[in-house]
Amino acid sequence: MFSDEQWARVEPLLPSNAGRRGHPFGDNRRVVEAIAYRYRTGIPWRDLPREQFGPWQTVWKRHRRYAADGTWDRVLARLLAEADAAGQVDWTVSVDATIARAHQHATNTPRPDQDTGGRVESQESAARGV
Repeated sequence: MFSDEQWARVEPLLPSNAGRRGHPFGDNRRVVEAIAYRYRTGIPWRDLPREQFGPWQTVWKRHRRYAADGTWDRVLARLLAEADAAGQVDWTVSVDATIARAHQHATNTPRPDQDTGGRVESQESAARGV
């Protein structure tokens, strides 16, 4: 869960109910904590504890909306900028040219000597297609 200090940094970056038509957003903190909980644990949306976070559909819809309208991108950019300004981000990057190749049996392609019947058109009989 977010500490009060963490939430104070995130809350102003989220959309408000001001000027929004229809049903107003419920508790933003509970929904954002549910999203963080789901990503931290790796559980499916449907397995979110209802008594702690409310209906999973609400959490999923809000996450989807925030992803579509760029809210998560703005939150990430702002928090990264604040952390970078405070010297809390190490921007060292390591890149190499390592290549990982799959074993020949890991692919789904047949060997050249293996006849899969690929030369025969589906509307022709096998005798005429050869």
